[in-house]
This record gives sequence, structure tokens and C-alpha cells, in this order.
Amino acid sequence: MKKKFALSFVALASVALLAACGEVKSGASNAAGNSVDEKTIKIGFNFEETGAVAAYGTSEQKGAQLAVDEINAAGGIDGKQIDVVDKDNKSETAEAASVTTNLVTQSKVAAIVGPATSGATAAAVANATKAGVPLISPSATQDGLTKGQDYLFIGTFQDSFQGKIISNYVTNKLNAKKVVLYTDNASDYAKGIAKSFRETYKGEIVADETFVAGDTDFQAALTKMKGKEFDAIVVPGYYTEAGKIVNQARGMGIDKPIVGGDGFNGEEFVQQATAEKASNIYFISGFSTTVDVSEKAKAFLEAYRAKYNEEPSTFSALAYDSVYLVANAAKGAKNSGEIKDNLAKTKDFDGVTGQTSFDADHNTVKTAYMMTMNNGKVEAAEVVKP
Repeated sequence: MKKKFALSFVALASVALLAACGEVKSGASNAAGNSVDEKTIKIGFNFEETGAVAAYGTSEQKGAQLAVDEINAAGGIDGKQIDVVDKDNKSETAEAASVTTNLVTQSKVAAIVGPATSGATAAAVANATKAGVPLISPSATQDGLTKGQDYLFIGTFQDSFQGKIISNYVTNKLNAKKVVLYTDNASDYAKGIAKSFRETYKGEIVADETFVAGDTDFQAALTKMKGKEFDAIVVPGYYTEAGKIVNQARGMGIDKPIVGGDGFNGEEFVQQATAEKASNIYFISGFSTTVDVSEKAKAFLEAYRAKYNEEPSTFSALAYDSVYLVANAAKGAKNSGEIKDNLAKTKDFDGVTGQTSFDADHNTVKTAYMMTMNNGKVEAAEVVKP
């Protein structure tokens, strides 16, 4: 996530804050952290429930809450109920940091799930670390985000992984010998995917153009592209701009495949593109409702649909798994420091998005799918690798 994985950006300044994910300096930590209560285990939610990337945050909040409800209904963790403290970071990095401070110092949570985006996660982790409280982002994907961060865990694959997958897919599946690369230059997520794509794609990039999150008119760039010979357009970016790009490209008669990362996920992409024009689209997802899944994933689908009367997204599923990862790590733990240690030892945890193991930097590599969309509907999904 990576904005993921966004919506209309209110202003370029807020976009820059959302995407900014420079080196995080956390300082010293309270190794023991917050104590686990005798009757409850407090978990904080730090999601983008309003603002520019609310589509991601609200999806994750729903998935996370469903997991909590299931765990509590099954007797909790060591007989203790999970007590959720739910905070909205408003899709703002400064607010994400402030919410974290409130959760760890006022509410005394033992773990935090969220934020969804890389920028907000980078802003939040320092305050979590100082308090000795582990933070797991279901969908932050920026490469290097966890480097040196003992208390930060990431629940999905990184940006470079997606760039390699797209490169492999357009080459071997779409037979694209020439592509246009059209990147959101305001997003570290998008730039990370684009960088990896450039490094691994063996064909010719006939145009390497950029836009900025919040842009609405892509006609000039698309007109330049239309005059070139190419086999596909690769768009590292988020659903708001990507959807508009699809809409305008198709309106101009550009019918080549358009390929993106997991930032295309969600109904909002189709709303921006319109179902009529959202065809010949391919994008990465960490979860699929259209292919054979495990019994655990099927149960999640049924439960999510029953509770919210809607289809879950990959973000919902990742957040659901993140809560279960925390719950598993909280077994027998007396404080948040022990939960962190147990999370770091996680190997082959079986979730609805596949098996999760954390490496030395607390990153994970999950199974990825390439989704095929026509007329605004996902028609197929196939397992893909870099």
C-alpha cells in the first residue's frame, strides 16, 4: 500500500506528505513496552478512514474488525477479549504519527494494525518504536521501509516485487516488445514500481512520462503516446488517476493493454474509468475472489459478505490476516515487547492471503495474482511470479 493500495488528492502538499517515506529514525525504544491487561488485550487501529485514501483505510478497517469479532467470539486470546481502539488518521502523515502517540501513551495498546500507506506508516513507526509497541501495516509496500525497524512489520509484498512481476507479465504473457511507462511522480510507491520495471524490462520503453497525483487531465501526454508504436501502457499509480487515465485513453481510441500494480484495486478504479471503458486491464493483487482459494479464504469471503454486504478487497484480506498475526503473536505474551518478539518469529502462518513468514527485516513475500479486467469486471486471475 502504498497509497494505496488512492482517491482524489486534496492538494499537492498533502499528496507529498502521503507519499513521503524517507529514512525513518525511531530512536531508543521501551523494550518491555505496554503491559497486557489481565482481562483484555488492547489493539489499536490506525487507518485512513477519511481523506484522500479512505478507500484503502476503510477496507482495511472492515477486514481488521471482522477478524477481531471472530477471535472474540471464539474465546479471545488466552481467554482475553481483544479491546479495539479505533482511530482515523484522515489520510494525513502527521495525523498518523499523532494517532500512534495517542494509542501507545493514552490508550496503552499492545499492538497497532495500520496505517495502510507507506507514507503514513513511515510517519507512525517512530512513536510506536519509542513506546515499544509493534506496528504491522497490512499494505505498505515501499522498499526499505522496515530496514532497521525492529517494531515494524509489513504484511504484503514490496514495490520492487511488483515492478518485476509487471515486467515479466508484459513480456511473456502480453508479448509486449515496446511499452509506454506512465508514472505517478508524486508517489514513492509508483516510483518504486517504475524503477524496478525499468531495471528488469528487456523490451523498449518508447515513452517514459510522468503525472502527479491529483491531476485530472491527461490528454496532452496521451496524445503524445498515441503517436508512438507500442504494445502496452504500464501505469504505476493509484486508482484515482489510473482510472481517469484509462477513461481518457479509451476515449481517444487507445485500446492497448493497460497494466498496473495493486494500486488499481477497488471499485473506485472502475468508477473513475467507467465500466464501459475498463477493458483490457491487468493489475496485481494479493488476494482474489475469482480463483480457487483455500477453505480459510472461502470462510473469510462468506463472513465478509455477510457482515458488510459487499465484496472484500485485497486490502480487507491483508488487514484481516494482520489481526490474526498479532493475535497469534499475543498468545502467552505479557507485554507488547514480547508480542513484537513473537511476530518476528512467525513462520508459514496460514492466512487468507497465503502463508506469511517474516524475514530478518520483517518483510514478507506473498503469492501474487495478475487480474484481468474487462467491462469493469475481473474475469480471470492467475498466479504470477517475478
